[in-house]
Amino acid sequence: MSEFLTNMVSSDINIVTGLVWLVIATVISMIGGAIGGMILAGKDIGYSFSAMLGALFAPAGAIPAILLGFALLTLLNNY
Repeated sequence: MSEFLTNMVSSDINIVTGLVWLVIATVISMIGGAIGGMILAGKDIGYSFSAMLGALFAPAGAIPAILLGFALLTLLNNY
């Protein structure tokens, strides 16, 4: 377990650490999308519905950016 945590915080990105970071970043993106949805449209369509929509649509933009960032980090790490 300590080796896994060391790989998580160092620049060693393999398939397991990449998937764990993807899940962590997706959850953080969903939380941010929910807060943003509540701020933008809370009064108009209701706070719970706007939070749900924000949490669903936020990872649509975040996941491709995260995967592109992992690809660039892997490319820069290897060369």
